[in-house]
Amino acid sequence: MKNYLLMTIGAIFQSCLIFAQQGPLTVLKDITLIDGSGAPVRQHANMVIQADKVVSFPDTKHLPKNARRINMNGKTVMPLLINAHGHLGLIKGNTATANNYTDANVKRQLEQYLHYGIGAVLSMGTDQPLIWPFRDSSQKGAIPGATVYTAGYGFGANGGVPPGAFGKHIQRALTPEAATAAMEQLAALHPDFVKIWVDGNPKVTPDIYQAIITSAHAHGIKVAAHVYYLEDARNLVNDGIDLLAHSIRDQVVDNAFITLMKEKGTYYIPTLSLDKYNFAYGTQLPDWINDDFFIHSLEPGVYDELKRMPQQNDKDREKKIRAFNIAKTNLHKLDSAGIPICMGTDSGAQPTRAQGFSEHLELALMAEAGLTPLKVITCATANGAKLLNGAHHSGTLIPGNKADFMILDGNPAEDIKATRSITAIWKNGKEIK
Repeated sequence: MKNYLLMTIGAIFQSCLIFAQQGPLTVLKDITLIDGSGAPVRQHANMVIQADKVVSFPDTKHLPKNARRINMNGKTVMPLLINAHGHLGLIKGNTATANNYTDANVKRQLEQYLHYGIGAVLSMGTDQPLIWPFRDSSQKGAIPGATVYTAGYGFGANGGVPPGAFGKHIQRALTPEAATAAMEQLAALHPDFVKIWVDGNPKVTPDIYQAIITSAHAHGIKVAAHVYYLEDARNLVNDGIDLLAHSIRDQVVDNAFITLMKEKGTYYIPTLSLDKYNFAYGTQLPDWINDDFFIHSLEPGVYDELKRMPQQNDKDREKKIRAFNIAKTNLHKLDSAGIPICMGTDSGAQPTRAQGFSEHLELALMAEAGLTPLKVITCATANGAKLLNGAHHSGTLIPGNKADFMILDGNPAEDIKATRSITAIWKNGKEIK
């Protein structure tokens, strides 16, 4: 018993010593907490932060006496969002090209993402060589802005998507052997993911994407596919794809496909905002057109172009609306079946897909598809972290995880659009000024 007491006292002393070494405590008092896990909203909660971590959620009677206290007066605290499908460095003004890919442009866009409450972004296959040291510095917290995850150099069909303007580093293997060799070279750079553009004309053929998936998995790297058609998605899931990075939009998914996704553990990203943007500026302007939260997210010159309603004479408008409605139906059906859903937008691939606003629009469209606001938030936080193998302990506000969160005036559990009422951003335990 004596030895046990000595050991306990020693452990307490050691714990206190560790806390002292880690620095002072900060308490956010009286918050409305959405922790990202899907748990019910907690009213009048208190969150203790030390260094870059969440420490605890004590009741008011047991707040640490030596902590700095910030009274939040009921404001909502929720995790920073994870955009699991974005692009960096391509857009500038009205252009989207690899010529815009510079250190300064990538940094600017990462800071914009963070300003809008996006704490991490997976850049999907259009990056250039500067991304590798950049990614490493970002994941160590050495540069400002959203944390970078990258698929590096994606794989597309020769003469197909993505366009050649996105850069010479897109891999366009003509044989399975060439695809395997290219994948081996990419694996040596340790990408966080691999991206394949499967649909388009011409398409990446099954023998080539099978070779890419097999090689990537041999290195422990997950693979995402750019898809549109159900039949392509079915074949990809059967061959072990880890993530469908867009909605299936040609037809409603069937039960056999849902069962296959569940068996394989495949993740799904709907990118509903991409499809909404495809027809939103047609016969009338969308409700967000005069919202400063939207306007400030745009590249110079894009707002004036959109106000001219450039899609009003689009002969494919009705087809695009049908695709969007099928995408919403499929999202609801897959979510209801328990398929893991993440939030992604394809923002940054075109000037109209504004980085920052697109992610908040995506949340609203996911709720419009039938997901509850709390479920939408979980898709955009905890699920994104799981997809990215923990995402450096972000995504949920629980003890031991990163203190990465936004403070909101409104409560998005009641109205998902309240995610736009940002009053402060904290990352790595510090408020971003």
